[in-house]
Amino acid sequence: MSFIRTIMTGLAVLLLAYLPASAKEVTIRHGQLVLNGNLELADGRTLADGVMLITHGTLAHNRMEIISTLQGLLKERGISTLAINLSLGISNRHNMYDCNQPMRHRHEDAVEEIGAWVNWLKAQGANKIWLLGHSRGGNQTAWYAATKAPPEVKKVILLAPMTWDAKKATEKYRKRFGAPLEPMLRQAADFARAGHGREPMELPGILYCKNARATPESFLSYHGPDERRNTPWWLKKIPVPVLVIAGTEDKVVEGLIEQVRPLADGKRVQLKVVEDADHFFRDFAAEDAADAIAEFIRN
Repeated sequence: MSFIRTIMTGLAVLLLAYLPASAKEVTIRHGQLVLNGNLELADGRTLADGVMLITHGTLAHNRMEIISTLQGLLKERGISTLAINLSLGISNRHNMYDCNQPMRHRHEDAVEEIGAWVNWLKAQGANKIWLLGHSRGGNQTAWYAATKAPPEVKKVILLAPMTWDAKKATEKYRKRFGAPLEPMLRQAADFARAGHGREPMELPGILYCKNARATPESFLSYHGPDERRNTPWWLKKIPVPVLVIAGTEDKVVEGLIEQVRPLADGKRVQLKVVEDADHFFRDFAAEDAADAIAEFIRN
């Protein structure tokens, strides 16, 4: 057994020796929270050569398939990336969010966390930053880019960014959780006005979590009426060039292509439609997306 253990230890050391030194987890402090991200430097590149900050989607994480695949594909194309984990109110969070935990985070918290990472990149010498967000992360990225981005942010890529429509949101909530949305919104608003906005309440569901507990502030942030959660609403407000990438087979975000197409002038706002791509751009669709991203930031 000791011989086998010695062999296995040796193999582990060899494996670590061959892992790319350019890939590493980095952490920063943000208020009372520790935030983490996966930094992938392209061969021969430093942060001073430019870096793409990638934000994941709803309750997800930075090692999910679409994010890790994109990091690898962009690295092959000479583009360094930092894929962050949004804290969702949990210090040093990894993996998918656990629906058994009471939700205290809000949709707009991500805007501040993206800003914290941009400031960190600037402090590390990055003066050319591109932002990329997928799904809900695309909306949060657009929100940040339109309201808080410094001059170091040069371009924005929104990959299947979320759309929002009040009527459809109400229908989706009833279908997913078997309960009407409006009474829960009224109850949450009443609790918040009474000074209980940060005390968890019982809910039929929130986001993808059934029979969940969340603060009224969290519930209102994710499910209350707010046109800012409709990503196309931000496009004319973002001061730098924006590329929106959409898949023709995306069943998660509705009406994205139809909303973006009239806004796409081919210069400040560009639209790339990937045929047969679903919401997660699997297989060859990921290659198409990476090609479009690389071309966009280099032109």
